[in-house]
Amino acid sequence: MTTTPEHTNAVPLRVLDHNDIFRDEVYQKQFEGKREFENAAPKEEVERVLEWTRGWEYREKNFAREALTVNPAKACQPLGAVLAALGFEGTMPLVHGSQGCVAYFRSHFARHFKEPVPAASTSMTEDAAVFGGINNLVEAMENITALYKPKHIAVSTTCMAEVIGEDLFAYIGAAREQEAITQDFPVSYAHTPSFVGSHITGYDAMLKGILEMLAKSPDADASKIEKSDRVRLNVIPGFDTYVGNHREYRRILELMGVDPIILGDHSSSLDSPADGEYDLYPGGTTLLEGALAKFSRATVSLQETATRKTSELIRDTWKQDTVVLETPLGVRGTDVFLTEVARIADVEIPAELTAERGRLVDAITDSHAYLHGKRVGIAGDPDLVVALTRFVLELGMIPVHVVSTNSDSSFKARMEKVLSASPFGQEATVWPEKDLWHLRSLVFTEPVDLLIGSMQLKYISREANVPLVRVGFPIFDRHHLHRFPIVGYTGGLQLLSQLVNTILDEMDRNAPDHSFDAVR
Repeated sequence: MTTTPEHTNAVPLRVLDHNDIFRDEVYQKQFEGKREFENAAPKEEVERVLEWTRGWEYREKNFAREALTVNPAKACQPLGAVLAALGFEGTMPLVHGSQGCVAYFRSHFARHFKEPVPAASTSMTEDAAVFGGINNLVEAMENITALYKPKHIAVSTTCMAEVIGEDLFAYIGAAREQEAITQDFPVSYAHTPSFVGSHITGYDAMLKGILEMLAKSPDADASKIEKSDRVRLNVIPGFDTYVGNHREYRRILELMGVDPIILGDHSSSLDSPADGEYDLYPGGTTLLEGALAKFSRATVSLQETATRKTSELIRDTWKQDTVVLETPLGVRGTDVFLTEVARIADVEIPAELTAERGRLVDAITDSHAYLHGKRVGIAGDPDLVVALTRFVLELGMIPVHVVSTNSDSSFKARMEKVLSASPFGQEATVWPEKDLWHLRSLVFTEPVDLLIGSMQLKYISREANVPLVRVGFPIFDRHHLHRFPIVGYTGGLQLLSQLVNTILDEMDRNAPDHSFDAVR
C-alpha cells in the first residue's frame, strides 16, 4: 500500500491499495515495458492456450501427471506442529531448521488469525547442515528461556534437520547437560519432516509428543485432580483454525454438565484482547490439565486423520476409552457428538441445545428453496471435507467434485459412506491426493454453482466465475471468519448463513431487471 496527499482537511492522507495504485498510467506503462523485456508471447496466443487448458483434452493430460504437483491444498508438517504447541499454556514453539521456515509459519498464522504469533528458530545455516545443528538447538534453548521465559518448549523439525538425521532426544539431553535449560524444564519434541505428510500430520505428531511428555511429568498425579461431581472428558478438536469452534465445544460440554479439557486450546492464544498489555502466552490448555488428562473418563477426538497417532497413544498407552468422531458440522454431525458425550458421561442433553437444534432445522427449511439442487465443489483437509460434504447433503445440495490433497487411503472409503447415505451424493467424484490445478480442470469441464474451501480457491472462483464460500485454512483475504464457530447447531447456522447468502448475492448480481426482487 502507499499514500498520496489529499487537498481536503477531512482526509489529510489517503491510503491506496494496489487495486487503485496499479491502475495509474505510470504503472500501466511499466507493465507494458515488462512484457516487451520478457519477450512474452502475443496476448492472442496466451488466450488460445488458456482456453485449451479449460477443456477435456487438457483435463486428461492434467490427470495423467505423476511427477508434478501444482498448487496443493496443504502446508508442511512443522506448521501444524507450531499450531499444536500454541494450544498449551506458556509454550514457545521451537522449530529446528532455518529462519525462513519459521518466518513462513508465523506469517501464515498471522495472516489468518490477524494476531502476532510467537515461534522461535534454531537458525540452521550451511555449516549446521554439514556438521549438525546441536549447537544451534542448545543455544536456542538458552536464549528462549532467558528472554521469553516460557513454561514449556515444544521442538519440531524442518526438511534440513530431517535430511541430515538430527537426533532431538539426544540434543535436548545435551542442552540439559550444558545447563542451557534445567534438568526438570519441560521440553516436548516431534520429528516433522516437511517432505512427507502435511500440516495435519505435523499437528498430530506434536500433540502426541506434548501429551506423552506431560503424562510422565510430576504433575501427572491423580491426587491433584480437584474434586467435582462433573465427569472429566478430554476433547481433541484437531487441526482446527476456528477459535470459535474451541469456545463452542467448551460451551456445549459445560451446558451438558461435563468438565471439559480441550487438548490444544489455542482460542485465547490466537484471539487475545487488545487491553493495552501484551501477553506473550495468553491462555491455552494448562500444563497441569494436560498432565491430568490421562485420568479423565474418556477422550473424544473430532478429526480422525489429524489425531491418529495421538488417539493411539491415549487408547493403547493410557488405556483410556477413546472415541473418534467426524467433525460435528450440521444437524447429523452434532447429533452424533452430543449423543456420544451423553453416553460417555451419563448425562442428559439439555433443553437449551435441543432448542438450538430446532432453530437450525427451522433455518434450513427457510433456506431450502435456494440451496436445493445446487452443485458444489469442495476442497480442503480430509476431516473438514468429510464433514462439509455431509452438511451440504443435509441441505439438499449436490457435491460434484470432492478434492483433498493431503488425504490418505482411508479418505475415499469415508467419503463413499457419507455419499451413499444420501440420494444427493450419487453424482459426486472423490479425488484423494489431487491438487487445486486438478480441481480447476474439474470445474471447467463439469461446472458447479458454488465452491467451498479455503482462500486458495479464489483463483478458480474468479476464472470460472463461480462464487466461493471460504471455509477452512488458510483464509488471508477475509477478516474474522475464524472467530465464529461452524461446529455444533449454532455453528451450523453460521455456516448455513454463509452458504445461502452467497447464493442470494449471486442471484441478485445476475438477476434481470424484472427479477431483481426486494424479497428472497
